[in-house]
Amino acid sequence: MESEVPRTCLITGGAGFIGCAISSELARRFDRVVALDNLHPQVHPSRIRPTALDPAVELVIGDVAEPAVWDALLASTAPDLVIHLAAETGTGQSLTEGTRHANVNVVGTTQMLDALVRHSRIPSRIVLTSSRAVYGEGAWEAEDGSLRYPGQRSRAMLESSTWDFPGLRSLPFEATRTEQRPTSIYGATKLAQEMIINAWALSFGVEVGLLRLQNVYGPGQSLSNPYTGIVSLFSRMAKAGRTIPLYEDGEIIRDFVFIEDVAQAVITVATKPIPSSIAYDIGSGEATSIRELAGMIAGIYAAPEPVVNGAFRNGDVRAASCDITRTTRELGWFPQWPVHRGVQALCAWIDTQDLPPL
Repeated sequence: MESEVPRTCLITGGAGFIGCAISSELARRFDRVVALDNLHPQVHPSRIRPTALDPAVELVIGDVAEPAVWDALLASTAPDLVIHLAAETGTGQSLTEGTRHANVNVVGTTQMLDALVRHSRIPSRIVLTSSRAVYGEGAWEAEDGSLRYPGQRSRAMLESSTWDFPGLRSLPFEATRTEQRPTSIYGATKLAQEMIINAWALSFGVEVGLLRLQNVYGPGQSLSNPYTGIVSLFSRMAKAGRTIPLYEDGEIIRDFVFIEDVAQAVITVATKPIPSSIAYDIGSGEATSIRELAGMIAGIYAAPEPVVNGAFRNGDVRAASCDITRTTRELGWFPQWPVHRGVQALCAWIDTQDLPPL
């Protein structure tokens, strides 16, 4: 795509965290950029256009799951590139609002693809931001070196404070090695998105770029959304002088990847030749415990020492990090924001914001 003359780019969920972060670069590269977003009040409580969305981007307010929205949009828009960001997120929330997640993530995707065919608007490429949630707990290594896929931790395990799988060691995710075995409704809908888009694109000769994102954080993320992530939540708690509670034993592992690194990865896959049809893992490459994260943040605000409370969330995975060796080699993309630097930048931004109540 880099050698072609760029024309129109369509971004679903384009007024969200990642959409705003990539909007200026896309506006420079494309003649026309259109963002479709429903401005859901969980993310956009004021229901107004985000100031972080580049002024050159046209914002269309509408629901990706509604055929009439697509008919109106595609009547005047012929996208060469579609960046599909629109999704309901939140592992825990999906346990009680599975229909909402499936409607946006699965039906919204099929409505988009049906409409592209219906209006003869087949793009050259679709980029999908998928999730590390498609792996579930991923692969764990036994003492004899064999791989196991233990699956979801049962409620009985969690209630007995059996946080890890006995005799097993967690391994980082990698798309060419780790099987996709989601353990949440959210993860299942994201895997469905991948499979649906791949099947459709193969039939219509459309290139697909798949990015499996780890835990994205940074300036610009919604501070009113309770499912926006623990980095901003911990930061707000520490800023208020509160003690950060650590679930389980504090040793839950995550890969926290900064928004600018994610934005660059999306732009790379959207505008350059894609070396492989296999998904790319996008993370910082650092496996960080929530104890380490909370300690960093508490230190920034001189807040009380974080405290383990033994609580847990059903559906949460114990360990989620990724091996980005192949991603960096094939894409030429390298994360620039280690966790300690990114957390400092997020806290500095939070200090400038009018914060909603915790």
